[in-house]
Amino acid sequence: MPTSPGLLTDRYELTMLTSFVTDGSAAHPAVFEAFARRLPDGRRYGVVAGLGRLLPLIADFGFDADEVAWLLAEGVINEVTADYLRDFRFRGDIDAYPEGDLYFPGSPILTVRGTLGECVLLETLVLSVLNHDSAIASAAARMVLAAGGPVEQGGRPLVEMGSRRTHEQAAIAVARAAYVAGFATTSNLAAGIEHGVPTVGTAAHAFTLAYATEAEAFAAQVAAQGVGTTLLVDTYDTPAGIRTAVEVAGSGLGAIRIDSGDLAEESGKARALLDELGATETRIIVTSDLDEFVLTALGDAPIDGYGVGTRVATGSGHPTASMVYKLVAVGDAAGSDLRPVAKKSHDKASVGGRKHAWRRHEAGTLIDEWYDVDSGPQPPVGPRSSGASGEPGEPGVSEPQVPVVRGGALVHSPGLDEVRAHCAAALATLPTHARSVAAGTPYLTVTDRPTTPGGAR
Repeated sequence: MPTSPGLLTDRYELTMLTSFVTDGSAAHPAVFEAFARRLPDGRRYGVVAGLGRLLPLIADFGFDADEVAWLLAEGVINEVTADYLRDFRFRGDIDAYPEGDLYFPGSPILTVRGTLGECVLLETLVLSVLNHDSAIASAAARMVLAAGGPVEQGGRPLVEMGSRRTHEQAAIAVARAAYVAGFATTSNLAAGIEHGVPTVGTAAHAFTLAYATEAEAFAAQVAAQGVGTTLLVDTYDTPAGIRTAVEVAGSGLGAIRIDSGDLAEESGKARALLDELGATETRIIVTSDLDEFVLTALGDAPIDGYGVGTRVATGSGHPTASMVYKLVAVGDAAGSDLRPVAKKSHDKASVGGRKHAWRRHEAGTLIDEWYDVDSGPQPPVGPRSSGASGEPGEPGVSEPQVPVVRGGALVHSPGLDEVRAHCAAALATLPTHARSVAAGTPYLTVTDRPTTPGGAR
């Protein structure tokens, strides 16, 4: 039987809950926030991803009778906590940065308000989803920008094809997060049926090797998929493979794929040979351990699209988003006022109090983000954009957070293509230097006062 979302957690969440339920503090009001203290070394920005996966899991967060019995038998909870969990559902409120939006160190990405008991249980699930998907999307966005931007903006298309490099369920989330960040398609069929990500795929080297000759393999593929297919031409000898591909499919061949060698050199030779053979419209697709740095180096090569696997799916080159989920305010009795609380640990300090985030744009460029705590001064707020936070081209201040859950009910559920468009618009608000793949400091660091990037506070 599938595990309930309630068990997608660490044991200590439930042992803490047991203490809270036993002494009555589970009913006290509380506020938790998810944020990143820092970005991975060299990164200028992060991309929020996973919200569309997370919110349905929170809506279904609970425990069935067998799971509660198991928790009791294992000594994780006591009888009074078992009663608490039997009809548990999250009934609080959540505000969040929309999926596809940018975040920086200190951005209050997700704010959870409710009772202490219900809020504390969400920690592991929140961080599991947001840390994984945001790390993928942040890396994928850098690759998309290195390839010239999303295809809708004239960039070269990227295919996500990392399913064989990660856990089978993680592969679905990878494909979704990469699509949010601007990848055009995925090879993962489950991501197509579960999330609507467009899927593509033709053949691997094993297909060519299964036939007596390369020509027979290509003929079989063209017969099944048509001349618009993509033929993998480097199983034996790339120039010979290109000649065979055009001989079999004709000059109307859709594309060739090259998966080895110096891709800049090989693509240049391939383009010249295809043109010589009259296949001037045949596209060149390359794969083989690509990342944003390789894509940048290939920017001038005659390449029409890329397939990216290992470097987008496994964490190679994109460490965790390092988000944390911290209690920032709590009441001392049910229905009481909240008091701010904060960690003072060295290098792991937090800021107490519920944060209200603000952003300022000028001429379509994001220039500042900050927050006030609790009932601090409220800046004048401009209209919210359906794309990036703040209305591009219109100066003023906007709120990046939006309501996503109210009273336990989901109130925010944009479609995946809307999320993808939001991400493209958000990335477009970064200045050119912040979109570079070169290592640098975060473009913004979010604190309790407005600032100017690179200037005095």
